[in-house]
Amino acid sequence: MNFNSKFKNFLSIFFLFVLIFSGSFVQAKNSPASFADLAEKLMPSVVNISTTQTVTTKQNPFPFKFPPGSPFEDMFKEYGQPQERKAMSLGSGFIIDKKGIVVTNNHVIQGAEDIIVKVDGQSEYKAKIIGTDPFADLAIIQIISDKQFQPVNFGDSDKARVGDWVVAIGNPFGLGGTVTSGIISARNRDIGMTRYDDFIQTDASINVGNSGGPLFDLNGKVVGINTAIIAPGSSGSIGIGFAIPSNAASRVIGQLIEFGETRRGWLGVRIQEVTKEIAEIEKLKEASGALVASVSPDSPAKKAGIKEGDIILEFNGNKVKTMRMLPKLVAETEVGKKVVVKIWRNQKMISKRIILGRLESSKDFAIENKQKEDKTKFTKIDQLKISVKDLTKDDINERNLPKNTTGVVITNISNDSPLINLAVNDIIVEFQKKIIKSSSQFKLLVDKAISSNEKTLYFATFDSRNQRGYITVKLK
Repeated sequence: MNFNSKFKNFLSIFFLFVLIFSGSFVQAKNSPASFADLAEKLMPSVVNISTTQTVTTKQNPFPFKFPPGSPFEDMFKEYGQPQERKAMSLGSGFIIDKKGIVVTNNHVIQGAEDIIVKVDGQSEYKAKIIGTDPFADLAIIQIISDKQFQPVNFGDSDKARVGDWVVAIGNPFGLGGTVTSGIISARNRDIGMTRYDDFIQTDASINVGNSGGPLFDLNGKVVGINTAIIAPGSSGSIGIGFAIPSNAASRVIGQLIEFGETRRGWLGVRIQEVTKEIAEIEKLKEASGALVASVSPDSPAKKAGIKEGDIILEFNGNKVKTMRMLPKLVAETEVGKKVVVKIWRNQKMISKRIILGRLESSKDFAIENKQKEDKTKFTKIDQLKISVKDLTKDDINERNLPKNTTGVVITNISNDSPLINLAVNDIIVEFQKKIIKSSSQFKLLVDKAISSNEKTLYFATFDSRNQRGYITVKLK
């Protein structure tokens, strides 16, 4: 074998060695042999959260149960006596300040009467709510203790890439201190859960109880807050979990800590999607942007001259690729800031300068909140086949009722309701000659009357013209 042949063989072996070595090096660099050191370091900063609240249910008055689907199940369910019980829910969170400030999801602590935080799987403390934001599903709670705690820091979620390793630590099914790992499967997921969806998708195993827990990168920085999973048929984790990106969350968290509430930018437009058909009619190159369906009176958009039919293509230097992008961009912009909005009108691009208002101070926000509040406070009275809500001071003022009026407002009434002489928005002020104070009291009185086999129900009401009257209903 001559020198050239030996040299060629040497080069081949050398390059093969380099390839194997470099491949092993890359694999060693990107695939940690163990997450043990990272988990041990982070565990004291991740907390388990348990909450309690009072739930009213009905106790079965019979010494037996009807089989599922039996027609007797619906027939007799109304005869149970209301019973109050304590319900418990579980979640996770993480400490961001040594004084015991904890981040979690709003849905973890919503409606809670008591909040207990367990730190490092050992010590339990009571906690109080500092601030909540249902729109982003975030909440800040404070551990009630003079002790100092070990915090973690936020990472830059914008730098997190699809394929990066991540670690989730939480309290799935009440099994505290559970560590799972995976990768970032996708970015910018919109699953229609909140107004500002922009989730990180991960295949790290996340289950019930992980909500509010952190998603860490390999540097031990929080890049996401675990919030939701896809679990068909309640089958548990199937490797599709969603986390709020840390950059979006930290802005909200900062406001909740400083002000106890959020302060989001407000434009004052109702928007809809730009379809391919609309893009063709408007002579747009592509179906992008947000079509303005209506403009709120006295809003920043109205003052700047935005009109119905305009298509917003750019906001504050950011292209609005889809309708869902605009609310996020506006909300993340400082209140009072002057921004340039580029719109498409009459097949031409024009610019408008707008000074943003504050969403939480707007009439739009008040109306939306009132609608949500009304929906959550409806009480179904199954025996009468109606739904009611508490009569509020606003209702009294709007209808010019006597200031001391109390009662419930009918919000829905079935066609086969026994109250055939009443309608939606009628007000029930007395029942069986007892003054009605609230929906819950009215429901209890109806339950009592039905279970006592009373033959006649007696109501005092105000109709839509504020005419007071009395009606009776004969029970069969």
